[in-house]
Amino acid sequence: MGSMESTPSGRTAAARDRDSEGRARNARPRDGLGRPLPYGAPGVPRQPEGVVRRPEESVAEAQRLLDEGKPFHAHEVFEDAWKSGPEEERELWRGLAQLAVGLTHAARGNATGGARLLRRGAGAAEAWASGAGRRPHGIDLPGVIAWARGLAAEVEAGAPVDAGARAPRLRGAS
Repeated sequence: MGSMESTPSGRTAAARDRDSEGRARNARPRDGLGRPLPYGAPGVPRQPEGVVRRPEESVAEAQRLLDEGKPFHAHEVFEDAWKSGPEEERELWRGLAQLAVGLTHAARGNATGGARLLRRGAGAAEAWASGAGRRPHGIDLPGVIAWARGLAAEVEAGAPVDAGARAPRLRGAS
């Protein structure tokens, strides 16, 4: 840190965005799918990180963001639940975060990464559910798993994905 060497963007290394612990924090504006925009461009407000919510609040907030076509932001909500929740639920939240990232990649046009993450998240959620034997926090895991596997197949077949229109129903059909 403190170097005055230029980065590929022409900014000095000392001007790079860092948090109080020195971790990289990119302040560039982002679009609804989390893609970086040019500095100064209007972007979508970021999802705050490190928010501790009750599980039901996490599910509701993630669903709202998914419905708005912001799976990248929903992933942040699931990641917060994964990192702050009880140990026995971490794999559930991690799987849901992977599903949201898979939807993000699919909507960005990355068919290979999108399908892979959708399947990985479905597998993690299914593995967690096999030991749980219940409907966690009202989440329709069988429905979400089926959604992810179906979307993965469509993405691999070349179907374009609109993130908001293809958002999963976390609590089942409304």
